[in-house]
Amino acid sequence: MKKAKEIFSARNVAFFAVFLALVVVFQTCGGFIQIGGLSLSFVLVPIVLAGILLGWAAGGILGFAFGFIVLMYGVAGAEPFTAFLLEDAPFMTVMICLVKGVAAGVVPALLYKFVSRWNKLAGAIVAAISAPIMNTGIFIVGCLIISGTISGWMQFLVEAGAMADVQPVAYYLFIGCAGVNFIIEFAINLVLAPAIHRIVLIAEKNFRLKKEKKAASAEGAGGEEQSLAPETEKIS
Repeated sequence: MKKAKEIFSARNVAFFAVFLALVVVFQTCGGFIQIGGLSLSFVLVPIVLAGILLGWAAGGILGFAFGFIVLMYGVAGAEPFTAFLLEDAPFMTVMICLVKGVAAGVVPALLYKFVSRWNKLAGAIVAAISAPIMNTGIFIVGCLIISGTISGWMQFLVEAGAMADVQPVAYYLFIGCAGVNFIIEFAINLVLAPAIHRIVLIAEKNFRLKKEKKAASAEGAGGEEQSLAPETEKIS
């Protein structure tokens, strides 16, 4: 019972709500954040931070939400690549989107819990690095499993004039799909996740100190009332 109260404390619920809102905003509006024509994806940052501060379950739930939004974009046709994969390999596409999202939340949280025993900052960095690796790595492995579908997508791009010729599947996935995007995602997480984590730790430390000070003041007031009680009895 006590553990359940800690998990669903006001602090944890507030953090989770903020991180979930950030995941939704970053994933739905991420395409508008661009530098030099390159989209900047910040969606993994709140997922990693949720895993670090709230545990692997929270990270996994937010990762699931991230994967679900990607799927919904595909169903709606807003993401042509995902829509094509859903049409040709629906089961594997659903698994790829959801599993890579959940893994990007659970694995960093577990790595942080292990590494932070020695150094919290090192744990945050390891967690931040592992998130894009899990997200991109599982995506590539899943797409290689349905390589026939990926070849069909490349053929579609060639016919549409978006590609000069059909490339090897592995080359297209590593360079065309994951290359620059992975590097940007990796750099963003490496820089922002430990920095924000540090800020949150400082804020929590200040909050804890204020709470302890308030509790100490309350105990002091209680002690004064007890010390006055015997004198009151003597007077009476």
